[in-house]
Amino acid sequence: MTHLDGNMLAGTFADLFSFDVTTATARCAGCGAVAELATAMVYVSDAGSVVRCPGCDAVLATVVQAEDRIWFGLRGITAVEVRTEPVVSGIGAGSTG
Repeated sequence: MTHLDGNMLAGTFADLFSFDVTTATARCAGCGAVAELATAMVYVSDAGSVVRCPGCDAVLATVVQAEDRIWFGLRGITAVEVRTEPVVSGIGAGSTG
């Protein structure tokens, strides 16, 4: 199988990250709990933010923001689920009228 470079992900990631991330569900690497990110505990300091699991207090993610960039780590999340709008084919598709 031939591989493509990471630029192939541009469209997929643009779609993926153009939503309210707090509505995504994530699985904690520490305890296996699955919950919306909105339920996580976030601790904010001058150094950045630490996102912790509400069930076991494990670190899910870290975010550090500077003037011109953002670093984020997701070391405590083993999976993320993002709901998408269903693709609807054209009206009347497949009907014989």
